[in-house]
Amino acid sequence: MPARKRNQKRRYDAAASKSVERALRLEEQGKLKSGKGGRGGKVTSRKQAIAIGLSEARKRGARVPPPPGKKSRG
Repeated sequence: MPARKRNQKRRYDAAASKSVERALRLEEQGKLKSGKGGRGGKVTSRKQAIAIGLSEARKRGARVPPPPGKKSRG
């Protein structure tokens, strides 16, 4: 694997990584719920757990690229 160039920024913040790890851990334990307030039922998909972790990181202000399909305004 080639090393990253020095002037290249990381796409995901370390805080985002921690948020995704937390979500995956909860999903494995069967405690991660989807939807507002956890009313949507139990999360069974690994992809869904990652998406929830990234969404939580965005809400906290971590550096995370916008979700697919969302155009950034700026």
